[in-house]
Amino acid sequence: MGPVQPEDSLALDRVIGLGTPQSVGSFRFWFADQRWEWSDEVATMHGYSPGSVVPTTDLLLTHKHPDDRAQVANALAKSINDGEPFSSRHRIIDTAGEIHHVIVVADHLFDDDRQVAGTAGYYIDVTDTLEHHRQEALDDALPELWASRAVIEQAKGAVMLVYGVSSEQAFRVLSWRSQETNIKLRTLASRLVADLGSLTGSTVGLRTRFDHLLLTAHERIDVS
Repeated sequence: MGPVQPEDSLALDRVIGLGTPQSVGSFRFWFADQRWEWSDEVATMHGYSPGSVVPTTDLLLTHKHPDDRAQVANALAKSINDGEPFSSRHRIIDTAGEIHHVIVVADHLFDDDRQVAGTAGYYIDVTDTLEHHRQEALDDALPELWASRAVIEQAKGAVMLVYGVSSEQAFRVLSWRSQETNIKLRTLASRLVADLGSLTGSTVGLRTRFDHLLLTAHERIDVS
């Protein structure tokens, strides 16, 4: 259990829905033998019962929306060729024919010798559901938190720009990281915004560098 939070923070967390399960699952992909591992949540996103299938590249590509399949295949090929994390925003079609909008956020996967062996990260289902209701609740219930909201809006804007998603979807991504790391949303957002200054130079690889910042922001927060 985390430290006791002030009342305004508890109110913000209730609106965000901390503790509410998110549509997020983890994966690993090993470059050498192109072997996939996925969590039960990712299997469920694709419409499979946990443990019922062995994930492969061919299986995953068959679930990509036809308009996104080539883009994902190219991103994966580039990841293998360059030894870089596999990151993408695309649509998947589950076994029931339902379309899911997902963001794949990943970082390097290292072997015991600290050599890059693959890529590991998360599938985040950002299909619009009730997120706009959460945002409305935030607007109505917490007018006193303008300063906190300002930095959250900045972080949302960065996520929207890098991943090409809506405001509601960006909020879901930030809420997920807050839950995953047990760090208050505004604290995590502040760290991420502060880290944006490191994204200088060429735009090549911007998405990969931002993935790394997003997945490691909590490690650069002084919790003392």
